[in-house]
Amino acid sequence: MDRAQKAESIESLKGVFASAAAVVVTHYQGLTVAEISDLRGRLRKEGAAFKVVKNRLAQKALNGAGEGAAALFKGPVGIAYAPDPVSAAKVASQYAKDNEKLVIVGALMGDTVLDAKGVDALAKLPSLDQLRAKIVGLIQAPATRIAGVVQAPAAQLARVLSAYAAKDAA
Repeated sequence: MDRAQKAESIESLKGVFASAAAVVVTHYQGLTVAEISDLRGRLRKEGAAFKVVKNRLAQKALNGAGEGAAALFKGPVGIAYAPDPVSAAKVASQYAKDNEKLVIVGALMGDTVLDAKGVDALAKLPSLDQLRAKIVGLIQAPATRIAGVVQAPAAQLARVLSAYAAKDAA
């Protein structure tokens, strides 16, 4: 890899670290190409990506962002990242449970460095879509109750009039 390629790779990693809400750092030693492809496919379904990185280039791309961040990049490192802070952590944690060869080292969230337990806690949070669905449900619930309360007297009046009409007809 020549200097131009290294500079391009560093700039690419800087873009990843800046745009991703969370970057999950993993050790992938022992995974086959098929297993890594499977992991990439699962991440892609959630809008995330997986990339194998060179440690020195990643450390240069971090440029001192977070005190313990550089310590995460030791050994064969791959990063999972997404604009949503939960999706990459969720897929990577699930895959690490299914395949013991993938080891989660930690994560970066802006300037915050998380350990493996922090990534596991992050993976247990609901996704952005699930949170949006809960908010919409909470907003809709009072409106449906109000509509039911407003319609109830009219329905009762209609039943009373219907009963009187049936009584008069009989």
